[in-house]
Amino acid sequence: MISGRPVLEMHHIGQVFPGVVALDDVHFDLMQGEVHVLLGENGAGKSTLVKILSGANPRSSGQILLDGVEVRIETPRRAQELGIAIIYQELNLIPALTAAENIFLGREPRRRSGFIDQKRVVTDAQSLLDELHAGIDASRRVCELSVAQQQMVEVARALSLQARILIMDEPTSALTGQEIGELFALIRRLTQRGVSVIYISHRMEEIFEIGERVTVLRDGRHIETRPIAGTSREELVRLMVNRELKEHFPKVRVEPGAEALRVEKLSRRGVLEEISFTLRRGEVLGIAGLLGSGRTELARALFGADPVDGGRIFIKGKPVRIGSPRDAIHQGIGYLTEDRKGQGLVLNLAVRENICLASLARFSRLGWVSRTRESNAASGFVDKLRIRTPGLGQQVRYLSGGNQQKVVMSKWLCSESRILLFDEPTRGIDVGAKVEIYQLMNKLAADGAAILMISSELAEIIGMSDRVLVMCQGRIAGELPAAEATQQKILNLALGGN
Repeated sequence: MISGRPVLEMHHIGQVFPGVVALDDVHFDLMQGEVHVLLGENGAGKSTLVKILSGANPRSSGQILLDGVEVRIETPRRAQELGIAIIYQELNLIPALTAAENIFLGREPRRRSGFIDQKRVVTDAQSLLDELHAGIDASRRVCELSVAQQQMVEVARALSLQARILIMDEPTSALTGQEIGELFALIRRLTQRGVSVIYISHRMEEIFEIGERVTVLRDGRHIETRPIAGTSREELVRLMVNRELKEHFPKVRVEPGAEALRVEKLSRRGVLEEISFTLRRGEVLGIAGLLGSGRTELARALFGADPVDGGRIFIKGKPVRIGSPRDAIHQGIGYLTEDRKGQGLVLNLAVRENICLASLARFSRLGWVSRTRESNAASGFVDKLRIRTPGLGQQVRYLSGGNQQKVVMSKWLCSESRILLFDEPTRGIDVGAKVEIYQLMNKLAADGAAILMISSELAEIIGMSDRVLVMCQGRIAGELPAAEATQQKILNLALGGN
């Protein structure tokens, strides 16, 4: 419930990194009880702005006021003391600890003796998780939870801080439709209690459902703040990218060529059950299904990241054994994982090094890597994919999420992979960058690459696939040609229907 006074004001905010002006004279305000959407392309400055607010990054210039009083937020702990909590797009949990231990890490309730009250930690954490309708046992370790469940643990941790300002950076990127509905219901309950929410998302339908005002950033500058009511999707896209996007799914159909990959009865006990399908050159094969259906597990098995109990894999009609990612790369398979930071990149290495990481043999001699040859190869992909970076030597940790995703894609293009496994290829990426990736997929297919695309966004599956396989409980529940695929049919199969 919005009040008439701002709880937060940010004036003339500037942030400069080596070689990059991330924010330039940005203004932002937040009313009490409001859901204020922060919108912009990857690299627009959204994450930098909220990192300043959460104490993760010091600002170079500008002023922050809470309830009209200027404050300095030097550290995340100071932000927490001021009632500011953030849920980052990339999960920030310790896998070996339980959900309860993660929720209260560093703030554990203690007995009079000074020892941690483990029973209360679990009890209090369980209450928070139950409030979210998460269906999670607080005593389970985080590494045993799905990505969606881990996201719920992050939300519970933020709630445990009793935050008055809650920042949500792509909070629904790994949630199902039902879980998103439950999260939105929770947000509404929080705002009714006076909590203010800064909401970052690239999913336009969410913005119109949950947001009340929207601020658009572009190239580190404030473009416009306006009420969401009465604003169209097309207007927001134009403000974000400063150009018209005529097609959100610019699919170009290609006549499928020869068989590139064939899978026969691939199985892994308790995870995959007799998976069989064929993927042809020039084809985009969409893999749909609910979280936990086995989609990612299938990709990991094909890439040799997880062992299998049975089944056969054929490349170009010949049986192959893929027991490790090295074997998969040797067979021309590339894997863009859903967790780009944890599994797709080496964050402290340069853009150049990450792009060439899967192809080092081509750039080395007698064990020494040629930086010149690396740079020549990497620069071509930076230009081709329009990666925004001050230089090839920039560490990828300093790039935006969308540009990091492009670096991962460049790595597999550089390795000359002809079978590409794309797991959530546009997760956390703005609409402009999504279209660029779709156009790149079209070019790859036209050049004869075979693409297996896993996505939680049904519109993306329908818009970019030539065929759709739907998984349910580790099995292929059905196959749909592109012309017949609808959200209703896909969901019916994903839920175990015919």
